[in-house]
Amino acid sequence: MPLKTPFAIDAQQLSKSFPSANGDISLFKDLDMQIEKGQSVAIIGPSGTGKSTLLSLLAGLDTPSSGTVALSGISLNDLAEEQKAAWRAKNISFVFQSFHLLAELTALENTQLPLDIQGQNNAPQQAQQWLESVGLGSRTSHFPAQLSGGEQQRVAIARAFITQPSLLFADEPTGNLDTKTGENIIKLLFDFSAKTQATLILITHDEQLAQRCDQVYKLANGKITRWQSTPPPSAAVLATENQQSYEAQP
Repeated sequence: MPLKTPFAIDAQQLSKSFPSANGDISLFKDLDMQIEKGQSVAIIGPSGTGKSTLLSLLAGLDTPSSGTVALSGISLNDLAEEQKAAWRAKNISFVFQSFHLLAELTALENTQLPLDIQGQNNAPQQAQQWLESVGLGSRTSHFPAQLSGGEQQRVAIARAFITQPSLLFADEPTGNLDTKTGENIIKLLFDFSAKTQATLILITHDEQLAQRCDQVYKLANGKITRWQSTPPPSAAVLATENQQSYEAQP
């Protein structure tokens, strides 16, 4: 039975290591994260630090070497793989950099697929509504190869939200898109997350994008920390620096 908690995600002492010929390689160790329900949270950090691995652990796609993850009060450590898969199907959605659309299915069929798996009879009608909400109402019968990258990602977003997830994990969702298209995709993610009150976990290397989230964590050197960007200097500070520079001139 789930515990009552304000946290969508509660990770404690989370560690992940991989075996190698020279012994275990530690990716990160003893990470703690608590993310409240309905928040938007970004995880930033250099390439290769384990951001995507951390996402997989938080979503229950992978198992930590040690530590615990609880989602909405449910400890993943206490669930069998089948139970975790069933819980994910009802509560979690994903948006990835590479879209992950099935080439042989139309935009409508890709969008309704999660509801088809759940056996819902009105899946086509709901898929049509979500595609219209992302601006693809006239492209429902198109296959992925007939859609632009931005359109494919919008299909992926419609598919992600059609199940009304409580948790949405987005791993570099704009990585394959140009700046303008990426901005439109991010707006959809934030708008729909707010509308459905989903908790949004965003993996990104874009610090400006990260700052749009309620919280930002930085993963580096095997540790995770709350991150704040350095604010621009105030006008008073700039004036003082300019005056000091002027006075120092010969």
